[in-house]
Formats: sequence, structure tokens, C-alpha cells
Amino acid sequence: MCPDRMSGSLAVYGGTFDPVHYGHLRSAIEIWQALCVDTVCLVPSYLPPHRQQPDSTPEQRLEMLRLAIDGHVGLRIDDREIKRKGPSFMVETLESIRQDVGADASLSLVLGSDAFAIFSEWRRWEDIIEIAHLVVLERPGYTLADAPQPLLDWSLSRWVESPQELLKTAAGKMTSLRVTQLEISATMIRDQINVGLAIDYLLPEKVQDYISQQKLYSTP
Repeated sequence: MCPDRMSGSLAVYGGTFDPVHYGHLRSAIEIWQALCVDTVCLVPSYLPPHRQQPDSTPEQRLEMLRLAIDGHVGLRIDDREIKRKGPSFMVETLESIRQDVGADASLSLVLGSDAFAIFSEWRRWEDIIEIAHLVVLERPGYTLADAPQPLLDWSLSRWVESPQELLKTAAGKMTSLRVTQLEISATMIRDQINVGLAIDYLLPEKVQDYISQQKLYSTP
């Protein structure tokens, strides 16, 4: 529970959101609840450097996100990567956000344990911890122990047990967070659509309607 939220504190939750689904949204809500931040920013990438390129356009993914979080307290969209275009490097996004929020605001980057396992492959990854905290979400089939040992050693001096400890400083700390793991993936949804199967209850109805209207993810 969060009796008081620190004004201006942010958690950044990036992804392709191709399409956004209840797995993303449930995680975002639980991040907001556990970290006690003012806002969780959903940041859709333009061109993800470490993942398959999205099937839908950046504008379509942005609209699906808008439909999905309409009315959700504590969640908002940050479209700076789409506006910037080009490869979406998180260190550049965080530098831009830090300029906006100021030097003293608590800023956290949320990433899955699968992404953390290759964190040292990210552009200027060691600079990220100087700009923001790191919050690692536990993913099915992945644990922190799956990360390379040098990365685990790097984490030790920065580790805190309580996620709310991150509110006390602007950046530089790490923690993990266990959220409800819904067995939903964007890949599964795209595959279901492509073969004509129903996607009801996997994502918000407004998003499902938009996918149908735009004829997304269906191979003619």
C-alpha cells in the first residue's frame, strides 16, 4: 500500500506493445502499486534494437496503447521514441526523460529478467544506472541467476530489497519485483489472429476492435 506517492517520481516501462495486452497492463498496474511512484510511463519503441521488428506501424501501436489505458490512474504514454524515430536506445530515452523531470526526481527503468540477462549488450548500459534505478521483473522461465556472473556481481553493490527504497534517491539502485504472470504474449495474439482464432479476454475490447478495423496481423 502507498499512503503517499512521491510527486514527480516515474517508472519507465518500455516495449513494442504489438499489440498491448492484459499481461502488459496488469504488470504496469502492479509496478505502480509496488513502487509507489507517481506515474508509470509506457514507452512504445520505434525500432527495437534487440527484438523482431513490429508487425504494426508505430502510430497503430501508439493508438492501441491509448485505447488500452484510457481511464487508468497512474499510467500514461510517453511517445518520445516514436517521435524521435530511428533505433530506440533506452539510454537516450532515459537521458531525455531525466532532463524533463530534473536531477532529483526518482526515476526507475523496469525490464524483464529475460532482458536483464542481456543487459550488458545494451548501448551504454553502464550509464543507465547513473540516470535511473533498475527494477527487474521476474519472468516465467527466467530468474536473475540466469544472467551472466559478471552482471550479477555488478548488481550486488546496488541491490536493495524493498522496491520503495528507490524513492529515497534519484538513481543508482536495483531491485526485483514479482508481478502476476499472465500466460499471454503478443506473439500468441498475432498467431491466433493470423489463423482466425478468437482473442477475446486476452486484451481490452477497444484494442480488439481497433485490430479488427485496421485488419492487423492477418495474412491475406
